Amino acid sequence: MVPVCFVLLGDTIYQAIDAKPKSVSAGQLRRVKNIRANPVAALLIDHYVEDWRRLWWVLLGGRARVVANGAEQGRAIKALRRKYPQYRTSSPLAADALVIALDVRRLRHWRASHPVRRGEAPRRQA
Repeated sequence: MVPVCFVLLGDTIYQAIDAKPKSVSAGQLRRVKNIRANPVAALLIDHYVEDWRRLWWVLLGGRARVVANGAEQGRAIKALRRKYPQYRTSSPLAADALVIALDVRRLRHWRASHPVRRGEAPRRQA
């Protein structure tokens, strides 16, 4: 399990291997080797807040691919830079960065019960 910054384009989730120091080259990272050996993968997105009535998560499953060059890689990097200003400044994302694509085939989700039931006025908290 690895925390990632991601962007959704169509039915594909993209993440990139950024320029932060790594102990091995991008192609030798465990997540990249795992995808090349077995492309079945999932991404869990969760939303945590102190008010547990507002918790939710989404689990996206599908086939992962490593995208090392070409138009798809360029689109993914541009979209990641648009979404995350940090990729343009403090932790730059190289134009030739290795990209991991997850072609989403399955979606599961959950959210906590909404605190307001139908027909009830919202309660104000003191």
